[in-house]
Amino acid sequence: MRVPTNAFPERLVTQLNQLNTRQNQLQSRAATGQRVQWAGDDPAAMERALELQSSSRANGQYSKNVAFLKERVTTSLGAIRSVQTVLDRAGEIATLADGTKSPAQLRDYASEVDQLIRQAVTAANRQQRGDYLFGGTRTDQPPFVLTENANREVTGVAYAGNAEASELEIAQGTTLSVQVPGANTSGAGSHGLLTDSRTGADVFAHLISLRQHLATADTAAIATTDRPALSRDEDNVLYHLANTGAVQARLETAGTTTANRGAELRQAFSNEVDADLAETIVQLTATQTAYRAAMQSGANLLNTSLMDFLR
Repeated sequence: MRVPTNAFPERLVTQLNQLNTRQNQLQSRAATGQRVQWAGDDPAAMERALELQSSSRANGQYSKNVAFLKERVTTSLGAIRSVQTVLDRAGEIATLADGTKSPAQLRDYASEVDQLIRQAVTAANRQQRGDYLFGGTRTDQPPFVLTENANREVTGVAYAGNAEASELEIAQGTTLSVQVPGANTSGAGSHGLLTDSRTGADVFAHLISLRQHLATADTAAIATTDRPALSRDEDNVLYHLANTGAVQARLETAGTTTANRGAELRQAFSNEVDADLAETIVQLTATQTAYRAAMQSGANLLNTSLMDFLR
């Protein structure tokens, strides 16, 4: 069979181009550590890698949401405990305000309760990252606003928030809210921290009532009205402490879950696109050897003259 004189050079060039392309691919793989960089490298693996990247981004957002909620719930717990401290002291004063105390002592207690009211307002207006915690979804303004009389005694505390609660997604299809409205008189939804119509809690109204009865030395009203009212307030705050603590524990679990899921996704992505460096080096060395051999053999054949065959 007759072989055209240009067949060998053309075939040699094709083989050298193929080896050079393969060499470049392996060099890039060794340099980047990735087996798949373009869809053409492995279309199926690239598709799986893109899906894993999408899942990883979503999981990363869940992780950020969990971290944000954990920070918020920790701050909320601190504020709720501050309210509990106020109520504990108010309960002690209501118990001490019996028939054995003089009117002057009771007025001193009244002054202390006025300060407790202000302390509770400060706790209820706690902020986290610029957002007010207990105003429902109305987070841009203080939820509780107090009013005073000419003697600078607190005469009332108004709620400027709402009873709604925003939620964040902490896993696919799972949302969670850590918001506690400061007040809820609707009879539905989340319980209000300071005021709730279902439990009978109304912290500020009850503290103001206690202060007034202390100022007028009305120990009978303190015993029959204020003590039971403050007890309802304390029960309501204890409910929130328990509920918020449970949410905090749930977030700890969610944080562990998202961290583990993130590690799983990173490993799966690595399995799809990362190169086996040792294997890549072996393939690169073999390709480079083949390329040099092809160059050498091609040079030898192309430099052979007709006289070499006639000798």
